[in-house]
Amino acid sequence: YSAPEIVNAGSGEEISIASLARLVADTVGFKGEIVYDNSKPDGTPRKLLNSAKVLALGWKPEVSLSAGLAGTYTWYQAFTTATATATATA
Repeated sequence: YSAPEIVNAGSGEEISIASLARLVADTVGFKGEIVYDNSKPDGTPRKLLNSAKVLALGWKPEVSLSAGLAGTYTWYQAFTTATATATATA
């Protein structure tokens, strides 16, 4: 893509905050309770990214949200372990 116009890249799939929180918790192994503060405003009811333009160009996501989270968490664990090891031996 080389046009000056910005395009959104997303799956076009929607997920609720509660479902996303549970997915993140499951990915990182969090077993505690997720608590929501219902005294606060809900914010924007929908936050779905409009990816119609990039999808029309033939692009499509190759990694699911759950796989992307798992891969990112695995990378984060390796990165923080490597950083801690490098700091300890410096």
